Formats: sequence, C-alpha cells, structure tokens
Amino acid sequence: MAILVCGGAGYIGSHMVDYLVKNGEQVVVIDNLCTGYRQAVPEGVKFYEADVRDGVALDKIFSQNEIEAVIHFAAFSLVGESMEKPLAYFNNNVYGMQVLLEQMVAHKIDKIVFSSSAAVYGEPKRVPIEEDDETLPQNPYGETKLAMEKMMKWVNKKYGIRYVSLRYFNVAGASLDGHIGESHFPESHLVPIILQVPLGQREALTIYGNDYPTADGTCIRDYVHVVDLAAAHLKALSYLRAGNKSDIFNLGSGNGYSVRQMIDAAEKATGLKIKTVVGERRPGDPARLVAASDKASRVLGWQPQYEDMEKIIATAWQWHKKHPHGFRK
Repeated sequence: MAILVCGGAGYIGSHMVDYLVKNGEQVVVIDNLCTGYRQAVPEGVKFYEADVRDGVALDKIFSQNEIEAVIHFAAFSLVGESMEKPLAYFNNNVYGMQVLLEQMVAHKIDKIVFSSSAAVYGEPKRVPIEEDDETLPQNPYGETKLAMEKMMKWVNKKYGIRYVSLRYFNVAGASLDGHIGESHFPESHLVPIILQVPLGQREALTIYGNDYPTADGTCIRDYVHVVDLAAAHLKALSYLRAGNKSDIFNLGSGNGYSVRQMIDAAEKATGLKIKTVVGERRPGDPARLVAASDKASRVLGWQPQYEDMEKIIATAWQWHKKHPHGFRK
C-alpha cells in the first residue's frame, strides 16, 4: 500500500516524500509543478505531473496504485498574493480539495493528513494560540485553509474519511544532507531572503517595522524545521492508522523568534555580517504569532528535534550555498 503525496515536488512536500521513503513507506507523488520541481522528488518514486483539480487524473492514479492514505500539500500559500487573487486561491485550494475528496470517496480511501495553517486563526486574542481558539481568517489564504478543514469535517461525517489537520506558521531549514531545500521564485519566506544577503543576491534585508511591542521592536514568529514538520505528518498518519478519530493539531516551537533574533542566528550560522535597513510596517502584521503544540506532543507524541535556530538556519545555508538559484538552472 502506498501514500499519495499531493504537492510532493514542493518545498515541504518533497521533504515529506524524502522522510517517508527513509522510513520505509511506499510513495506516489502528484504535482502540477506550478511551484514545485521534478528534481526535488527522489529517484524511484512514482511521479504524476497532474493537478488535484483534475478528477480524471486522480481517478487514474487511484486506479493504477494501491493507495492507503493521502497527505495533502497542494495549495497556494502566499498571504499577499491571496489578497490580490482571491478567486485563484478558492479555485486551487478549495475546489482542489473537493475534487480530491470526491475521488477518495469513489475509491474508498479513508485517511488524509492535511497541511493546514495557523492563518485560520487570524489576529490571535492570546498567544500561544491553542486549537480551540476562535478561527477568524484575515485573508483569502487563511479562509481557504479553514474551508478545506470544514469540507473534510462534513465528508468525514458522511463518508467516514478520517483526517488530521496540522496548523503551523513558518517552516524553515533544509534536509540534513543538503540535497533538497527551499526554492521559490520569487522568494517570499524570511530565512531564504535573509540568506540572499550573504549570497550576494541582495544588498540588505529590509526589516518591516522596529517599533512593535516586543523586546527588540521586531515581529515575533513561530518556526518549525521542515524535517520536524515531516515527522509530525508521519505521526499523524500513524495516529489515523491506529483507528483514531479525526482531529486538529497546532505545530509550533511554543517560543517564537523575532526578526532581529533570526538575523543574529543567520550571522552565526553563516559567519557573515548581514546588512539590514528598517522599512515601514506592513499592514496587518501582528506583533507576535506563536502556536502552542502541547496537544500534538500529548496525543501524537510529536516533539521538535531541531529547535536551535542557528542550527536550523545552518541547514538552509548548506542548501543555498550549493544551490544559490534553487532548483532553477
């Protein structure tokens, strides 16, 4: 029996595939290569270049392979872009989930692990955020992730497809052996943007606001190493395999790092000075976003293994030094 990884050629998806293979799982990947890269998928893994919105393609994949469960990463994920292109986000994310679930029902696949987002909470009323806190997304991206969760809830009630939804904020780092890592164009994530300065691709890093009510005035965010994230997804799958009911879990460090702390850690990891300039605040940026992951620890037995930010960034630096332009030629 195989695990179908949707979006398995993307940043997180490819690390998931790598982690599953290393743990003896049989894997099938579907990815439309919109933001993913074929070379990120390990050799020997069956790969379909197709879109999750294509029911015919999914029907073929489920018919040609013995699929036990699905791990779903195939979604647009940029907050700013979602504000500019809300219909594209609802079409890709929500409609994509609908088609996937329709095919899972048709082929009697009863387990799915979903890569959700703490963006479903919106502006938090308390930090760290817990799973039963109010969900009030502030952008179409968060709204689509919440809609996808609700769709799974009702499909579970009707058809018995059990799910685990994993809500997390920021992912960082690269595979420990440096063979896969983060490759976006254009880049939008903080760690690779920081590393563009020592790589000589950016003169300075812009810090968007230094007057927030935090210790050093810069925003605080929660980061999880990509390998720890993959481990959480496999633990979620084991939880479903054991016959447990559908549930939602936050994944986070419980601490959070400020932008200044991230820069300091990057300077230590690279051994190089990183020039910064201070810009205006970005609209809608909360001062502090940190997710509590006590429930994931208690129920799934998940605990981050890579919590030292300098070491997390060092794995990213190892990747970016060898692949300064990512997977692009």
